[in-house]
Amino acid sequence: MLKGDGSDIREKAKIEKHDLLILDDFGLQILDVEDRLAFLEIIEDRHGRKSTIITSQLPVLKWHEAIGDETIADAILDRIVHTAHRIELKGGSLRRK
Repeated sequence: MLKGDGSDIREKAKIEKHDLLILDDFGLQILDVEDRLAFLEIIEDRHGRKSTIITSQLPVLKWHEAIGDETIADAILDRIVHTAHRIELKGGSLRRK
């Protein structure tokens, strides 16, 4: 994710300025080292200051696996889960209709 042209810094700055960040379909694949560190930085910068919505079909108990590193996962999930309003939906897919 780090790029010599500075585009990664510009992208993070764009994300940080928004009052609401929506991450859709979290956990579809395991994060690599660069992505998990960037994710930690983004969540850490937003924690307690701005809103973040995360949607996932993956149960929260499996998010450690999706993040891919136990220590970094603990840091990220500490900032997300403990201050979250969690809504768990049950039932079949609405896309089937």
